[in-house]
Amino acid sequence: MMRVAMFSTKPYDRRSFEERNGGRLCDFAWLEPRLSHETAPLADGFDAVCLFVNDDANAKVIERLARGGVRLIALRCAGFNNVDLVAAEAHRIAVVRVPAYSPHAVAEFTIGLMLSLIRRIHRAYQRTRENNFSLEGLLGFDLHDKTVGVVGTGRIGAIVARILRAGFGCTVLATDVRRDAALEAIGVTYVAREELLRASDVITLHAPLTPQTRHLLNARSFGDLKPGAMVVNTSRGALIDSEAAIEALKEGRLGGLAIDVYEQEADLFFEDLSNEIIKDDVLQRLMMFPNVLVTGHQAFFTREALAAIAETTLANIEAFAKGEPLVNAVTVASVRA
Repeated sequence: MMRVAMFSTKPYDRRSFEERNGGRLCDFAWLEPRLSHETAPLADGFDAVCLFVNDDANAKVIERLARGGVRLIALRCAGFNNVDLVAAEAHRIAVVRVPAYSPHAVAEFTIGLMLSLIRRIHRAYQRTRENNFSLEGLLGFDLHDKTVGVVGTGRIGAIVARILRAGFGCTVLATDVRRDAALEAIGVTYVAREELLRASDVITLHAPLTPQTRHLLNARSFGDLKPGAMVVNTSRGALIDSEAAIEALKEGRLGGLAIDVYEQEADLFFEDLSNEIIKDDVLQRLMMFPNVLVTGHQAFFTREALAAIAETTLANIEAFAKGEPLVNAVTVASVRA
């Protein structure tokens, strides 16, 4: 029986995993705190830890986990930028992830954010609750026949591109290190990132966070935007330099911003802070703009996605316990390939 310390646990995590853990080789301890160097001792005596997007498995944390007997890091998410893979390999700790759970969940949410931003639905909702039915300030534009740039055409980005192309009749530009021939067949055009920024009315980000993509949208790239272009980010918060985004919003170069992720979200998202003072001035400034829409990392949050996350994570842990090949392993070599 694998003893697994589940960090950053919420009630929905526990329900989802317990529903699918019958007869499995997993004995979970449900821990509310995020993994950090201070909380790593909670995993002493466990065979594995199960982590989410804002848990911190840096080199110092991994060294502490290894001393406590941890042999496996099971990520219940696709991203792995919060894990020091070099340190994990040095301490002989395997790392597995959930490469795809429900790309449709994130893709559909992306389109929802896009439409809400373009048509000011979020502002209209707040107004009507105060019995203000004026349309002044709510003027949007048709998404049909506009140019949308998709940065990253992996599983999620490809679905977004298809929805935009087939469902809305958009001109879709894309940029990625690999081209998707199936997308090109339906009229998606791959261009250089600079051309995409200059030509797109709306830009949606679906790239992984790497040293090369960190602050992909920064002061310089915001300057390359088509004036008034809107940006949607449901991928990784650090793809956007938030302070540069504020300046671009103030200057009118950025016409609107919808984010479900934020580069300093770790201490904020997934928590109820409604009775507390938020000390993050950058996020507070962003949310003051009428053309900014912020949600709390919920794009993945559907019944189907939670079921897939639990099922794949349990299968990863079970394979490790049985000494079977880890088909969803993340290694330094696989990242560099």
